[in-house]
Amino acid sequence: MRIELATGPGSPQRPNEDWASTAAPAVGQGGVLVLLDGVTPPREDDGCVHSVPWFTARLGGSLVELSASRRDLTLTEILAESIRRTADTHRSTCDLSHVRTPQATVVLARWGEQVVEHLVLSDSVLLLEDLAGAVLPVIDDRLDRLPPGFLASEAVADTRARNKEGGFFTAAADPGVASRAVTGSTSRADVRALAALTDGASRWTERFREGDWAAALGLLRKVGPQGLIDRVRELERADADRGYPRRGKTHDDATAVLVEL
Repeated sequence: MRIELATGPGSPQRPNEDWASTAAPAVGQGGVLVLLDGVTPPREDDGCVHSVPWFTARLGGSLVELSASRRDLTLTEILAESIRRTADTHRSTCDLSHVRTPQATVVLARWGEQVVEHLVLSDSVLLLEDLAGAVLPVIDDRLDRLPPGFLASEAVADTRARNKEGGFFTAAADPGVASRAVTGSTSRADVRALAALTDGASRWTERFREGDWAAALGLLRKVGPQGLIDRVRELERADADRGYPRRGKTHDDATAVLVEL
């Protein structure tokens, strides 16, 4: 088994709000992958005294621990319990009902000798490669299905779409959102590799159209996660230099994980 991981902040002036970890047992053929992309609040008033990195570290740590130690729980149950645990650590000090309380996208994968399980919530991406080299992207596309212009205003998006029916969902303080995640399982014998990308790293495919998902995984295998992030940064700088950067941040936190089984 080969596991590689790289992450980098979008700006040296801001902390990296992504969080990722993998775990593999000392014996056996199992493992766990967790990747979170913390949601940057548009303003300081989010009802919480804690930072987004504080939140992602606690949620991520719980996801790793439960995924590795509680094989009797489904990934949906693990996400729900991890959200509950994290909320309990700051329920007494923070307004967890605030629409912008710290939150994150989630990619969670767990594999054993027989099955590879997966869960994706919001706009990070999981890639599954089969033995023939075909790549299946596991994507929660609710954000993409919102009407054009719906996200132009942060206030409107928060009020009408964030963690709302007909909108999109992120892991915040409500364990119930775990049931909204995209989940599934694949025979371990049919999976050669898997990769997870926050949207800052998936820009190589989704924003800059440098290649499809199979090409993205191929690039990860060739240059490694840091190499992919470096390519994204080059494309971002070139885009900005042309004077017409595309919608969204010029640079975003970027994290990539590659697991070859």
